[in-house]
Amino acid sequence: MNFEQKPSERRCLGYPETAPGKYDLEERLLEFASIIIEVSERLPNTRAGNHLAGQLLRAGTSPFGNHGEAQAPESADDFIHKMKVRLKELRENRRWSRLIERKNWLRNDPQLVFLLCEGEELIRIFKASVQTAEKNRLIRKRPPPASPLSRGS
Repeated sequence: MNFEQKPSERRCLGYPETAPGKYDLEERLLEFASIIIEVSERLPNTRAGNHLAGQLLRAGTSPFGNHGEAQAPESADDFIHKMKVRLKELRENRRWSRLIERKNWLRNDPQLVFLLCEGEELIRIFKASVQTAEKNRLIRKRPPPASPLSRGS
């Protein structure tokens, strides 16, 4: 594997295309959060390492918890909001993971590669979900077309 590639060009470890549950988002988010915890525990015990570990833990484990909230939304707007929160946290996690990679703190580490790759895939999934939900919300809010009988003569 070429570790110098952009995250979007890397083949993710741990989720081959034929793996059962590939599209089980709850399981994927659980695995993502679990690896976040493992990676954060291996960062250097320095001021900077501890700061990044804390940021990574907050941003990287949050999508798993938020996924449960989004499964019981109070409205379409609430669902979209919760999806956007997950998306925001995943994007933040991508930045912290890239900084860890840049610092070479976990050089050629397969778990860090997994976080970068899986994070990109999850971002794409949730971005598409937000776009679909917003489109569906607009369709539902449109008034129905007037029938020819109700126009008056």
